[in-house]
Amino acid sequence: LAFLMVLLCLVTILGNMLVILAFIMDRNLRHRSNYFFLNLAVSDFAVGVFCMPLYIPYSLTGKWHLGRGICKLWLVMDYLLCTASVFNIVLISYDRFLSVTKAVSNLAQQGITSNPALKMVSIWLFAFLLYCPAVLLWEHVAGHSMVPVDQCYAEFLHNWYFLLCASTLEFFVPLLLVTYFNVHIFHNIQRRQRRGSVQDCEPPRRSSLSWRFCALPRPGASSPSSEAEDSVSSSMRPKKVSLGTDCSSPSTDNSVTSGNDFSVSFCAKTRSKLQRDNKIAKSLAIIVCVFAICWAPYSLLMIIRGPCQGTCVHNFLYEATFWLLWINSSLNPFLYPLCHVKF
Repeated sequence: LAFLMVLLCLVTILGNMLVILAFIMDRNLRHRSNYFFLNLAVSDFAVGVFCMPLYIPYSLTGKWHLGRGICKLWLVMDYLLCTASVFNIVLISYDRFLSVTKAVSNLAQQGITSNPALKMVSIWLFAFLLYCPAVLLWEHVAGHSMVPVDQCYAEFLHNWYFLLCASTLEFFVPLLLVTYFNVHIFHNIQRRQRRGSVQDCEPPRRSSLSWRFCALPRPGASSPSSEAEDSVSSSMRPKKVSLGTDCSSPSTDNSVTSGNDFSVSFCAKTRSKLQRDNKIAKSLAIIVCVFAICWAPYSLLMIIRGPCQGTCVHNFLYEATFWLLWINSSLNPFLYPLCHVKF
């Protein structure tokens, strides 16, 4: 059991360290959206470096030997890092949601209200405010500590009302948000697959316009409407085409050919964008499913465990769900290649 714990710790550290080094070494990864993956990797890396190594002796022996000060620091870091990891997944889902469903407006907002650094700092601030004040101040508000000297857990571990509110904000609300984002992404892609591939790739009817240009009346008999049409059509057709040009002239054929080339190019770009968005949606769905599987047992167990003061849940089951949270931090680096081919 100790070997598996140490192995999980090493996998978490090495996997997330490689992701961080990839951002440092490869400039192609330094895209605005990918910085959110970097933020997630930093939180998961800190879990492997700090939280796991300190908890392994405590889990194996059942006693905490590092003192109350280190215990408080470990609790603050553990709750902060795990909550930040969850909020980062929500942020990544929201960013992908904007890039797929609202691509134009999302590009327009970059550099104005879409500052990635501000969002990343906000994630850490919200994660700190959710649990850390309670970890640090609970015993001072209550007037005494309910945790034995040789144990290390939060004072609110058996407070059902606090656990219900915190679990709602930490897991259930984020799960609903990422589910909402993913459902809209899939619906958007399916709608574009049904109607976009035919409409966007349909070649422009430049030949019909060319025949209409050949039927223009002589200059002396033009009406206002025909003059307006002529001004519009002259701006659309090639500059070298004149009113006296025959309908079967090479210039007309060139305009049709250039129109078809433009259509093929636009069709290729549309299909490429659709395939890229489809890959993003599938990869994001995998990350979200892994997140739900790893976090749901612990969140539900904490709500059940609160009212009975921990007596109705076996300690082994609690430990298993607790480590399952950290397994999520170990798996995230291996899921990044699904979202970016250069990882």
